[in-house]
Amino acid sequence: MSLAATQTPESTIPQLPPSAGQRVPAIDVLRGLCIIAVVLHHINLRIPFKNSAFGAMLSPAINRLLFWDGAYGVTVFFVISGFLITTWSLKRWGTPAQINMGQFYRMRFARIVPLLFTLLVILSVLHLTHRYGFVINPQRSTLPRALLAALTFHVNWLEAHRGYLPAAWDVLWSLSVEEMFYVFFPLVCRYTRRLNVFIAVLACFVIIGPFARTTLTHNELWQDYGYLACMDGIALGCMAAIFARKLRLRPNLLRVFHVLGAGFCILIVVFRRTTWSLGLPQAGLNVTLLEFGTALMLIAMQQRFDGGNARPYAVNGVFRWFGRNSYEVYLTHMLVVWPLMRIFYDLRQPINAAPLWFAGITALTGMLGYVVAKFYSEPLNSRLRAHPS
Repeated sequence: MSLAATQTPESTIPQLPPSAGQRVPAIDVLRGLCIIAVVLHHINLRIPFKNSAFGAMLSPAINRLLFWDGAYGVTVFFVISGFLITTWSLKRWGTPAQINMGQFYRMRFARIVPLLFTLLVILSVLHLTHRYGFVINPQRSTLPRALLAALTFHVNWLEAHRGYLPAAWDVLWSLSVEEMFYVFFPLVCRYTRRLNVFIAVLACFVIIGPFARTTLTHNELWQDYGYLACMDGIALGCMAAIFARKLRLRPNLLRVFHVLGAGFCILIVVFRRTTWSLGLPQAGLNVTLLEFGTALMLIAMQQRFDGGNARPYAVNGVFRWFGRNSYEVYLTHMLVVWPLMRIFYDLRQPINAAPLWFAGITALTGMLGYVVAKFYSEPLNSRLRAHPS
């Protein structure tokens, strides 16, 4: 037996510790960093921070790190999603083959659909009342067609073939990828039956991912938004959750996982010239390495928390707060960003005021996400999940 880890046979995997049903603070911090990166990216597309006096003081590398990492933030979200859903499923049912498909679908519905449906109602009203920034270009889609795409999780496909929808609709592309994966997730879990076969299916997504981002299509948007171009991150998250359950790592190896994972993420996010010189983006492997680094960190974060060895994250309270409400912030943030951007220009604000506007808009997106989560989506989610099977 390894000195670094202990392994439990598949047939006798013990139930996860009670702490596994709780939120892991470190993972919430990571989610918070990602959603803030997305919000800052979307603000910066409309109010270029580098044009301000403060922005001019930042190096190009710092500017890219702060304001151009929204896509990488979504990539990390995919890995976290796969990890959390699989961890939760294993805790509840023991093995993938034992997943109760009815319960799984009902719980995904309770978490995803109420807020999605409400957002679509709001966006429809804004489109029909011709609100600037929310009207769908008729050359790209009609309102019924966009609604169909959102409700059947193929906004990414629609945009790849017709062009971008308004920004508040465009954010639904990643939800399309994620939920299409989870439509088939319990089916694959049940009918592959053996854990090693299930892992092999997940590994296929990981192998195909880089090719889907580079050589399998000449549509640049589909290379970023395509199902196979993004599902490798979710699959890696699923594999990481299985690994975290089957193998209990020693504290020194957990530190190695955490440091190595963080190192891979920093390499991809910060040292872009280095990754380009190594040929990683050209091969689609920059995303894969970011996903792999995230998976290593998630394993370490989960097992440290399960073992009661997680460090306090009080100093990261803001990031953790954003992370707890990341789904709500993600779906609703353009309802804040777009109108306030318009006010910024209508009031003829000096570009040097951009730092204050960035901070204010980001804070307001967090507040809106918190209010929506606390008073709408979480209560409704709990009520729907409590409904008898």
